[in-house]
Amino acid sequence: MESFFTDVTIRWSDLDPNFHVRHSVYYDWGAYARMNFLTHAGISLSLLMQHRIGVILLREEAIFKKEIHYNDTVKISIKMRSITASGDRWYLQHEIHNSNGMIHAIINIDGAWMDTEKRKLVAPPTSFQEMFLTIPKTEEFKII
Repeated sequence: MESFFTDVTIRWSDLDPNFHVRHSVYYDWGAYARMNFLTHAGISLSLLMQHRIGVILLREEAIFKKEIHYNDTVKISIKMRSITASGDRWYLQHEIHNSNGMIHAIINIDGAWMDTEKRKLVAPPTSFQEMFLTIPKTEEFKII
């Protein structure tokens, strides 16, 4: 897959007192885009629950480049920067674009799979790994 985008409509509740999007909303959009992708790839919430596997974030960083305002329309991309050979840890990047393709923010994510009963990091089932690896890759993508 070359690209995957999630469209977002800016809501009044997304704004801060300066009338642009609050910083924490960007992180919510990243989570929304990731779950949209997982569902699209076949890793649904019910499948995660069935396998007792959860998605966890170890680090989340936003780089803000340009304000987003109430009437703006944005698209959020998801790309994989790298993944461990076992697939237990992965590193993603979201770019938040306006309708002209300008990047307004970049969100970098370090994540992992967790056994929800043992509360420990685990490698995902092979079927998850295959589906997860369909995430579009950055130009610098590598298996670590």
